[in-house]
Amino acid sequence: TLDGVDVTLGASVGIACFPECGQNVEGLLRSADMAMYEAKRAGRQQYRFFSPEMNGRARSRLMLEESLRHAIENDDFVLVYQPQFELASGRLRGFEALLRWQHRVAGTVAPNVFIPLLEETRLINRLGEWIFREGARQLAEFKQQFGEDMVLSLNVSPVQFGMPQLVTDLQRVLDSHGLKPSQLEVEVTESALMQDLELTQAQLRHLRELGVKIAIDDFGTGHSSLGYLRQFNVDFLKIDQSFVAMIGADVLSRHILDSIIELSVKLNLDIVAEGVETEEQSDYL
Repeated sequence: TLDGVDVTLGASVGIACFPECGQNVEGLLRSADMAMYEAKRAGRQQYRFFSPEMNGRARSRLMLEESLRHAIENDDFVLVYQPQFELASGRLRGFEALLRWQHRVAGTVAPNVFIPLLEETRLINRLGEWIFREGARQLAEFKQQFGEDMVLSLNVSPVQFGMPQLVTDLQRVLDSHGLKPSQLEVEVTESALMQDLELTQAQLRHLRELGVKIAIDDFGTGHSSLGYLRQFNVDFLKIDQSFVAMIGADVLSRHILDSIIELSVKLNLDIVAEGVETEEQSDYL
């Protein structure tokens, strides 16, 4: 208790034993440090004993992190654009910008490999503004090609969402490319929204004042809380492609999908379904 306030402390512990895990203090500390990070990755407030396999994983992680830094410096990242269609009319409404990494030796690196590391190391901050600028530049071209009312969806990581300059950065790229705020949609995951409720409400309010649309990405796969759908002012729910992929194969997934859609309609939220690849999926949706 500090000045009348109860404060709860937790710890993630890494354990290294002599002499198996190191012959000197430096080696033991290094092994314990690796084990501690394993404990954090397992969900925090746990303990892990060092094992030789951790050494290999740590070395691989360091190599990947160094490759990420070189990729940022060498402009090896690109944005690809996934079209979004209105199912009722078939009209193209816009695109979602997706970050991709084409490694100069290893080839295409899966997003679920490099994006978590970008966020963990905060390197996403070095890429974030470039993603906004490049996406806005491409949207200006899409407008000329497909029509003035095209929209662009941009994914914002939890790290970016917590940055105070987020709205300022978005305003700058909108102004520099002559775009309307209503043409930009910001996608945030459930986990990002739930990290700090007070910060989330303030950031959502600033985004709303700017005039951009807000979508909850991968809805139904994170730490879902139906309470925040009432508490937070968002425009879209994005149904994760794992639910869409099970259409026609799994009755339970269809029931979950139906429930998400019905809930969205009653809350007056627009819905985007990700990963529609077959006529059966399109017809069902």
